[in-house]
Amino acid sequence: MKFEAMFQPIKIGNVTIPNRFVMCPMGNNFANTDGKMSERSIAYYEARAKGGFGLITFEATVVYEQAKGGPRKPCLFSDDTVGSFKAAIAACHQAGAKVSIQLQHAGPEGNSKVTGYPLKSASAIPASVKTEIPEEISTEELYRLIEAYGDAALRAKKAGADAVEVHCAHGYLVSSFISERTNKRQDEFGGCFENRMRLARLIIENIRKKAGKTLAVICRINASDDVLGGQTPQDAAAVASYLEKECGVDALHVSRAVHLHDEYMWAPSALHEGFSANCVTEIKQAVHIPVITVGRYTEPQYAELMVEEGRADLVAFGRQSIADPNLPQKAKDGKLDLLLPCIGCLQGCVPHMFKGEAITCLVNPLVGREMELFPAEQKKDVAVIGGGPGGLYAAYICALRGHNVTLYEEKEKLGGNMRLAAYPPGKGCINGMICGYINNCKAQGVKIETNTPATPELIREKNPDAVIVATGSNPLVLPIPGIEKAVHAADVLEGKVKPGKRVLVVGGGMVGCEVADFLGELGHQVSIIELRSELGADVIPEHKKFLMKKLKEYQVEGITGAKVTGFYEDGVSYVLEDGTEGRVENMDSVVLAMGYRNHEVLSEAIKDIVKEVVVIGDAVRARRALDATDEALKAAMLI
Repeated sequence: MKFEAMFQPIKIGNVTIPNRFVMCPMGNNFANTDGKMSERSIAYYEARAKGGFGLITFEATVVYEQAKGGPRKPCLFSDDTVGSFKAAIAACHQAGAKVSIQLQHAGPEGNSKVTGYPLKSASAIPASVKTEIPEEISTEELYRLIEAYGDAALRAKKAGADAVEVHCAHGYLVSSFISERTNKRQDEFGGCFENRMRLARLIIENIRKKAGKTLAVICRINASDDVLGGQTPQDAAAVASYLEKECGVDALHVSRAVHLHDEYMWAPSALHEGFSANCVTEIKQAVHIPVITVGRYTEPQYAELMVEEGRADLVAFGRQSIADPNLPQKAKDGKLDLLLPCIGCLQGCVPHMFKGEAITCLVNPLVGREMELFPAEQKKDVAVIGGGPGGLYAAYICALRGHNVTLYEEKEKLGGNMRLAAYPPGKGCINGMICGYINNCKAQGVKIETNTPATPELIREKNPDAVIVATGSNPLVLPIPGIEKAVHAADVLEGKVKPGKRVLVVGGGMVGCEVADFLGELGHQVSIIELRSELGADVIPEHKKFLMKKLKEYQVEGITGAKVTGFYEDGVSYVLEDGTEGRVENMDSVVLAMGYRNHEVLSEAIKDIVKEVVVIGDAVRARRALDATDEALKAAMLI
């Protein structure tokens, strides 16, 4: 498919953006603690610019010293940081991209432990049960803050930025004023629509006064707050029109939701690209300035349609730009078979961001480490044992560094247990990741041998210089009487076993719950028994909301806090924490989903044959795929 619309230039204010691919502003915690952009930050943004993104948006940048939301947030409330921004912007400009800097006051979503100051908001309404009650920001302080936005924008201009983006979404400070749900003020900033928009208008006016019209001004707004009483798409259309006609902004970046429903901010795999398209269309109809749409865009086909049909003017790729910084270039070159798609796992990006740690990515653990990848000093013959995600990624990076790589997989298909993770509803994009790994391995010259068990004899015959052992894990089978009567979840997902109508899933973690979802969708009557006190305890919150909703829809029965003591042809016996014994009976099938155990029997046998032997991923111990690919990168960079 040709992406003609996505590669057309467009003007935002006086700035010409070379194409319609936008990199979202996303917290990454790569900045230094003094608010300066680090060398790591520069390399991160430069890689996305080189990958073809026309507009690079730097992450939320703090405009006000009392509102620093995390220890490693970039800051523009002081002249001291301008030089570091200048270096980052110059690197992006050198690669052909334009740069916008998002200006933010986190408001009720801030972090008073970092700043030493109380949280501030339009009114004293906490963002959630997890956050402290903010103070209602005084009218006097608001006028100081308005000046701070203008000063920060001027610093951005001095650093060479082409645009600034005023953050008016997601329940942060400006958003808390716009929404009736969080604005209960009775001064000139509360009450009617004009008053609730006053803060945004005065900020934009102050930016124009200090930075002039050569610096484009973009506003990020919510298409919907997704909470009762919050901003609706119709409200958002009115906000958008006001920002254009009364405030003179040059473009709008349309996002969605407050943190109470952040499943619509950083959508899990259950939500597909363009899920907010109708909300964006409502806003696009209300304005004449360019509109940037965002929302789980991965592959660019629907993005092309949005622009071609005039429903949006630019498309922002957030976590996809983390997973694969070269998306635009691959689309332009017709090489989307090499795309590494974001799988919406939310394992390395969002949780790390909230913890104040540098983000990482299951699909692309090289994110934030772009400076560390160098060609190998000495070309070696490397054998990778195991074709799961860890093995495939290790093989790819080794080959990328210049090694001769052969990957051995004992089964017919590659992907390991991760391949089976693509079978439950809403997880199909995982297969795209596996295919991306395979195709990139082949493109780098990796020789792949399937149906080939790796034995000491094979290693001795091939005589590699280094071996990476990535043999993964096998289903955990505990020594419980009768457990051999159960069928394995993997066999059910892969279609090797067809369960009966009534199915009991033993194990209610992520695997068990997703198997129950898989079976419920097919019409089975499913029950789950779980040792822990809740089902899906290890499922990411955003995905869990959708998963539990489906289990409820399928009327899946859950028995929690139950230790299984015996397996039978038609069920299990169990004991609760208080000693109460019970039994689940009259089941047609019992499916085992109790987790995994590492599988590694090779390294000791070959340590005297090969000088370099590294064991990675689940072969060390069963855990998240994030850890497997992270270890794969580290191993491949050391060889």
